[in-house]
Amino acid sequence: MTWENAGVSSSLEHAPLVPGTLLVAAVDVRDGIFDNTVVLLLDVDDTGALGVVLNRESDLSLASVLPPWAGLVSAPRALFAGGPVSPEGAICLASPTGVDEDPPGWRRLFSAIGLLHLDTPVEIAEGAYTDLRIFAGYAGWSPGQLANEVQLGMWYPVPVRYADVFDPQPDTLWRRVLRRQGGDLAALATWTKHPEQN
Repeated sequence: MTWENAGVSSSLEHAPLVPGTLLVAAVDVRDGIFDNTVVLLLDVDDTGALGVVLNRESDLSLASVLPPWAGLVSAPRALFAGGPVSPEGAICLASPTGVDEDPPGWRRLFSAIGLLHLDTPVEIAEGAYTDLRIFAGYAGWSPGQLANEVQLGMWYPVPVRYADVFDPQPDTLWRRVLRRQGGDLAALATWTKHPEQN
């Protein structure tokens, strides 16, 4: 048995495409870029959408790229590969220690999660955040592109949990996010690259 998008109910209700939604890659997305990825949407408007891949560590060490920040990031204390667009740039997601605080250099996106400008002095950031993660590059879509890809079954938009954003075990995040959805999506969590085992 092989898993195909046609095997997932067409009546599946998707989460809205808004900042804070997770995009879980369908099992037949095999482009070498988004295979088995979980993407967090950061911005969606008339100009398109952008997000970061939550479950792929970069081949580069954070200490070699942004040494002052290496000691501040959450486990597994790595630089993450946020996506194929502008891989030389960096995006930092952070959650302040104080729930009602807006620390210098930080802009709220949704809930307690926001963007931290990496020009912020490290000494100001130190101790000010419960969780912090840095991504090299991002994933981007032109106007209408993401909605079309969802319609084609390439992505399953689902609600995010805080723990997803700073998950210490990114290698298993794709399966765990699918499993907790229940129904058809939970069944996809057992998918393997070897068709005879599906």
